[in-house]
Amino acid sequence: MKKSKIISVIIICLIIIFTLLVVYTLLPEKPIALPKAPETIMGSPSAGQRPGARNVTVVRVTPVTAETIENSVVINGDVLAQNQVSIFPAAPGKLVEMRIRIGDRVNRGAVVAMVDPSRPGEVYARSPVVSTISGTVLQAPYSIGDTLTTQSALFVVGDLSGLRVETFVPERYVSSIRQGLGAQVSLEAIPEETFYAEVAEVSPVLDPASRTMRIRLRFMDRPSGRAAIDERIRAGMFATITLVTNARANVPVIPRTSAINTYGSWIVFIVDENNIARRCEVELGIENEELFEILSGAAAGDRVVSAGQNFLSDGDPVRVVE
Repeated sequence: MKKSKIISVIIICLIIIFTLLVVYTLLPEKPIALPKAPETIMGSPSAGQRPGARNVTVVRVTPVTAETIENSVVINGDVLAQNQVSIFPAAPGKLVEMRIRIGDRVNRGAVVAMVDPSRPGEVYARSPVVSTISGTVLQAPYSIGDTLTTQSALFVVGDLSGLRVETFVPERYVSSIRQGLGAQVSLEAIPEETFYAEVAEVSPVLDPASRTMRIRLRFMDRPSGRAAIDERIRAGMFATITLVTNARANVPVIPRTSAINTYGSWIVFIVDENNIARRCEVELGIENEELFEILSGAAAGDRVVSAGQNFLSDGDPVRVVE
C-alpha cells in the first residue's frame, strides 16, 4: 500500500514538472536590455569646448590685393610674309625655262620663267613670265615640262623684310579686337620664348562659313615700342597667339578658387580678426585663368578663404594654416 502511494506521488510530480516545462517553452522571451551607446550630438559640450560651440574648420586664406588683371584669348595662326603675291603666266603653254628657285631674291619686272605657247602644227614665240613685286621666292610648285594655264601660280613671291602673323578670331571675341591691341606670340620652332606683337590689320567683315574674322599682327620690340623682327623667325612657322582683349590696372583681385557660384550669384568667405568666416556676396569684373576682379563686396586687405570654403557656413570659426 505504501509502495503504491509513493509511485503515485512520483508520477504526479513528473506530470507537474512536464507541465511547467511546456508552459515555460511556450512563453515569449523577454529582450535582453543592453547598455545604450553614447550619442554624438553636434554642438554638445565636450572637454575643453563650451556648450553650443561649432566645430573649427581648417582653411587657407589669401588677402585681397590690388593688381593688374588681363583678359585674354588664345588662338593659333601662321607667320606670313608681309606682302605675298602669286606670279601667273600671261599665256598658257609648256614651261620650258625657270630662272629662279625657292629662296632666290627677285626684283619687280624681272623675267622669272619662259612659257612656250606653241601648239601642234603651230609655232609661237616664247612668252616671258614677269615678277610683279620684289621679294623672295617662297613657293615654286611647277617643274620644266609642266603645262600651265593663265590660272597656274608659277611662283609665290613675298617680302620677308616685314613678317606678319595671320590668325582668325572667333565671332564671340571680335568686339574686343582693334588695331594696336597687344598680343604675345609663341612659336613651335623657338620654344620657351615669347615674342610681342600688336594687331596691324583687321578685316571689316567676318567669314560667313567659319564665323571668324581675319587679323594680322606685326612683331614689336616691347622696350622701344617699334616694329622689330627676330632673325630666327621664318615665314610659314606655326604660332600660338595670346590676345589681351581687356586689361585693368590697380584693381582688387582674388584667386578664382575663392569664389563660389550659388544660383547665379558669386560669394566668398572673409575671415575677420576673430577667425570667424563671414559669407559675402561679391560682384566680379574681368577674369583670366587665375584671377577675378572684385567690383564690390570685398576690399583690398580682406582675408578671403581660398581653400576649404566649400565646407563653411556663415559664422563658422576657422583655423588658418599657411
